[in-house]
Amino acid sequence: MTPLDLADLDLATLAWLAGSSANRAILEELHEAGHPGVRNSHGYVIQHLIDRSPTVSELAGLLGVTQQAASKHLLELERLGYVARVPDPADSRVRRAQLTDRGWRLVDDSRRIRQQLDARLTKSAGKDAAEAARLVLARVLEATGGTADVIARRAALPSE
Repeated sequence: MTPLDLADLDLATLAWLAGSSANRAILEELHEAGHPGVRNSHGYVIQHLIDRSPTVSELAGLLGVTQQAASKHLLELERLGYVARVPDPADSRVRRAQLTDRGWRLVDDSRRIRQQLDARLTKSAGKDAAEAARLVLARVLEATGGTADVIARRAALPSE
């Protein structure tokens, strides 16, 4: 078998492979930090709970999935202790999802682990190379029409 030179891969494939590998490593660290059972797809749900408390229907719209799929993800996160459904202050019949203290710890741990990975990569590659990589990856988003979705936190929920 011919050895593979990663630099020979097209940019889109290399970006996807690197991102997938980084996500796996971050997930492993989150598990080790006391968050077993957390999956990558949970992050897509949690991002919508950071600055709002949506209903299942609202969350489904934000994620671009059915209400059943949104409800399934919320139920998983509830069972793990990261999310609670609470009555709406204006209408107690309506339930809204919000992060628990454990959910906020997950957010903080995830941010810390991502910052540590970023610092390791910057140290390894150098500040200029890390900034150039960020610029290239931002250009990939622009070239593929993904910028607006990322800015609006509408990244597509991965299938698992």
